[in-house]
Amino acid sequence: MTIVGLILAGGRAQRLGGGDKPLTLLGGRPILERLVAVISPQVSALAVSANGEPERFAAFRLPVLPDPLPDYPGPLAGLLAGLEWASGLTGVKALLSVAGDTPFLPADLAIRLSSAAAPAAIAGSGGRRHPVIGLWNVSLAGELRRFLVEEGQRKAGVWAERAGAVTVDWSDQPFDPFFNINRPGDLDLAQEMMEQWNGTAGGGKRTDHA
Repeated sequence: MTIVGLILAGGRAQRLGGGDKPLTLLGGRPILERLVAVISPQVSALAVSANGEPERFAAFRLPVLPDPLPDYPGPLAGLLAGLEWASGLTGVKALLSVAGDTPFLPADLAIRLSSAAAPAAIAGSGGRRHPVIGLWNVSLAGELRRFLVEEGQRKAGVWAERAGAVTVDWSDQPFDPFFNINRPGDLDLAQEMMEQWNGTAGGGKRTDHA
């Protein structure tokens, strides 16, 4: 199955003081650089979902997809942009979506989600679901547009249920691979986690954490 990837980078990072969370430095590198490194080998093409001036992502040489809907309706608008983009690519069957503030994504994300053999599959860890981190059949694009436009829905968890998403679980030990950075203190914690991971995994060769 041909899969393309989407990094959801459209959040306004209000709890971090504004700006682009994916461009925040962690260990001297933008989080987005880490995401590109781990997701690119898992997909045949990769894009970024973001609004505003696309030039700020120019260094990554990726397509930048703005929301196809007005008024910043949230990450599902970015997912819709990704699904509609993927639908126009020859032979593509599914879109892998990931959050732009999750620097420790697993290197087996796409293959494990695709093993669910369902129209949609989302990641889970520590008893929690992560509905924007998922694999979506491109045929869901029309249904998601109706969900957003006609029904006025916004919640990613509700969408995952509507799409019939199966949850695929990862271990959250020694730390959660889907840890996301929301507040300034999370950056310090992520730095500690990165040092622990580098010290125990030989700098990133494990298959369960990126």
